[in-house]
Parts: sequence; C-alpha cells; structure tokens
Amino acid sequence: MTDADATAPEETPEPTHDVVIVGGGHNGLTAAAYLAKAGLSVIVLERLQNTGGAAVSAQAFDGVGAWLSRYSYLVSLLPQRIIDDLGLRISLARRRYSSYTPVPGARDGSGLLIDNTDAEATARSFASIGAADDTDAFASVYESTGELARALWPTVTEPLLTRSEAKALVGDDELWNAIIERPIGEFIESRVSNDLVRGVVATDALIGTFASVDDPGLGQNRCFLYHVIGGGTGAWDVPIGGMGSVTTELARAAREAGARIVTGAEVTAIDPDGTVDYRRKKHERRVIGRHVLANVAPEVLDALLGDEREPGRPHAEGAQVKVNLLLERLPRLRDESVDPAAAFGGTFHINETYTQLETAYAGAVRGVMPELIPCEIYCHSLTDPSILDPELAAGGAQTITVFGLHTPDRWLNDENNDATRERLQAAVLASLNSVLAEPIEELLLTDADGNPCIETKTTRDIEQTLNMPGGNIFHGPLSWPFAEDDDELSTPAQRWGVATRHERILLCGSGARRGGAVSGIGGHNAAMAVLES
Repeated sequence: MTDADATAPEETPEPTHDVVIVGGGHNGLTAAAYLAKAGLSVIVLERLQNTGGAAVSAQAFDGVGAWLSRYSYLVSLLPQRIIDDLGLRISLARRRYSSYTPVPGARDGSGLLIDNTDAEATARSFASIGAADDTDAFASVYESTGELARALWPTVTEPLLTRSEAKALVGDDELWNAIIERPIGEFIESRVSNDLVRGVVATDALIGTFASVDDPGLGQNRCFLYHVIGGGTGAWDVPIGGMGSVTTELARAAREAGARIVTGAEVTAIDPDGTVDYRRKKHERRVIGRHVLANVAPEVLDALLGDEREPGRPHAEGAQVKVNLLLERLPRLRDESVDPAAAFGGTFHINETYTQLETAYAGAVRGVMPELIPCEIYCHSLTDPSILDPELAAGGAQTITVFGLHTPDRWLNDENNDATRERLQAAVLASLNSVLAEPIEELLLTDADGNPCIETKTTRDIEQTLNMPGGNIFHGPLSWPFAEDDDELSTPAQRWGVATRHERILLCGSGARRGGAVSGIGGHNAAMAVLES
C-alpha cells in the first residue's frame, strides 16, 4: 500500500434509496408521503410493529370495545396545507366548550364554564366565582394571542424567518415583548387578577413543560406560543375516529405515493455518510440514503450516530402522567346547575389555579409529590362516540383521559417505576375526586378479566415504549418558530430548521425547529429541505 493509498478518503457508499426515514411516527410518515409523491425512492424504518408512534389509537382494555388515543389526544398544529397536499381523509371536530374549572374546596362546587358559543353565559359564570372583572380581560388575552396566531401560523410551513423578521410581521412590539421576551407570568398577571382565571391561562404554558411561569429561560413561553397559534386560532380539535385515524391516513398517503414502510425494524446505527444499520426478525440489514431523516429525539439520534450531545442542549425530561379511564357514565358534579356533558365537553381543569400550579412546581423541584396533582381531563367520546362499540356508546359509557402536570421524570427509575406509577395514579384519582360529587373509581367499567378499566403511563413508560428520552412528549425543549438573527441559514436544512451537525442527516420529528405535538410540520419541513437540496 502506498502513502497515497493510506491517506485517500473513503469513498461514499452507493445509495440504495434517495431517502431513509428512521421512525414511522406521524412526522416520518408525513415526510415519506411528500418525498414519494415527488418521485424519490423512500424507505421508512419503524421499530414497533405498527406505525404512528405516539399518535395511535389502541384497545387499551382487554375485551372492551373502546379505542383510546393512548398518548396524544387532540389536534391543533396540523396545518390544513398538509392535509390538502397529501389528500388526507381526516375529520376534526370543534368542541363547543373551551373549559370548565371548579373552584378548589368550594362547598357549592361552583366553577368557571367557558362556552365558545354563548358570551352571556360565560360572563355569568365568571361572575358566579367572583371574577366578573376578568370576563373581558380574559377575552383580551386570547384576542392578543390571536394576533400572534394570524401572523406566525402561516410561517410554520415556510423557511424560517429571523427573530427580527418575525417581530416585524407581528407588528406589535408590546405584545411581542410580553409573549416572546419576558416570562409569561408577567403577561398573565398584567391581564387577569383572579387566581383561578390566571391558572386557566397558565396551563397553556405548562402542558408538557416543567417550568415556573416566571422561569427566565422562557421554556414556558415557547410552550404557550405553540398552544395558542394552531390553525391561526389556537383551537384544539378532536380527531374523529381517534388519533390513530390521523396516522393511518398518513401511512396510506405514503404507501400510495410509493414509499416502502418496514415495521419491526430497529435501527442500531447511523453513519454520517447515509448508511443505516437495522435489525429485523433477528437479521442484520443495511440501507444507504442520499439523505437520512431522523424522526427520533435528538438524543436518540446522537446515540445512533455515536455523537456526544450538542453543547448547550439540555437533557430531555418529561413531567407528566397520563391516565386513561373508561367510565359507565360521566361523573356527577358538585354544582348541579352545570351539565356534566358541558363540563366534560371541553378541557376540565382540576386543581390548576395559578397558586396551585406554582406550588406544585416548587414542590416537584424539591422531590415532593403534590397532595392534589394539577390535572386536565379530556373526554374524547362526548365529541366522537365512534371510538366506542355501539353497545357501549348507547349505554352512556365515556372515555376519560387525564393529563397530570409537574410530575418530572427525575422522580422515576427502572426500579421504582411500578411503585411510583401506583402512587401517581392514586394521587390523580384523589385530585379528581376532590372536585367531583362521587368517587370516580365507582364508575369504572371492567375488562374481560374483571379488572378496572384504568391505565397509567409515566414518563418512564413512555421512554420504554416509544423511545422518547425522559418521557418528553416534545422530544426535548421546544424552540421558537423562528431563527435568531445571527443563525447560519445558508443551507436548505438550516433554512427549514431541520439541520444536524451532519450534512446528509436531517431531523424530521418533534425535535426539529417548530416541532412538538401532532403537527406533521417537522416532516413537511424536512421533506422541503430535501427537495431543495
């Protein structure tokens, strides 16, 4: 061997596909459909036996005909552009009621019911809890966020704006500073005064984000922004047929466009040259892409590449507990003047006053589980009974999803997960029962083996099942939907917010800029970057 031979660079291997997509969640399927429609050869490698990732429907209880949206449950951030471009046959139902929030500890069970179609009834409800002065102020909060939504929402499926460009587009420096530059707690406190009303606003900043509303890092602000801009309105809709109907349609669109989807394929290594090794049915296999799109968390991608975590990027940590229940009927409320179908028809806030949220966060940082976990309830079956077998629906059965806040992954490990899950489930049920007129346990249906129809998913469960580090539902901290003014934006991947340290490897999941939630935005933007390359 000559010296020249010894120092010659290795040849790039010949690609087997234009694009290899690692992960068959909704973003990977979105990217696959776009790229295959453009005529590229695409293969999707999914570790599980089914596609969909966290956006799936499942028959969670043996022998019971109820298909629950097991992890993700509502849709706001899926752009109509993606639905139209890919010809997705999905239906999203708007909920009449925005939210219901009982006053914690109130003897009469009074609460705040916000009716999207009846401003007078909503005003009376504000007055009933002693918050009449906040009626118009609360509306003004969402009039302001509507300004942001109308300006920024159309940009999420376009190349990134810079911070200065985004600020100019919003055209309201006071609003920009309040939402983008200063902790969201200041904005909330400046607009509304009632503790419960403040809490209703604050939850938009804390779902899936472990932070105080006053955190100077502004992670809560980024969470808030994504919760209020979806569709240009901030409305969160129910997917008819369950969340699995969305990803089933995405998989259909990808396959019909010519993408090859391989399930049960565990990717074991990725090389920056585009080589992807995977294991399927105990056989080691290899594909090579001109581009590799990673629909996995950035930490997972680092491990597959053998890279160290990027400097400055914090470890992904989730901070939620998810409880799914199937009830024989809706629970009775302490306030008999409120129809349970109205209360459960939107987001049912439990022990989520502003003070309770901040106290729960402060305690969680110290490792203390709150006695009453702040929770939110979603009742999919009220809006969409199609997820129930006809007999269940006719009998009045209802699915209940509870999302508990401020339960960080740092509390759990592989050894204590089972015990902590039991504690969290008990704490969630206690929180629910603190505002209901009857114990919710008495309403649980039973499965084929006589077990109560309840399942609880901790952050550790989510990591083990879905390979999301720390159980973080966003794959890591959310990013602003714009670039900083000094960011490098010279390549298509950089302009679309999907770049990694390696030219041929792109992010296409929730860890991309403008990622998070069921949106398809990460997949769309990665596909656009490939098509521009």
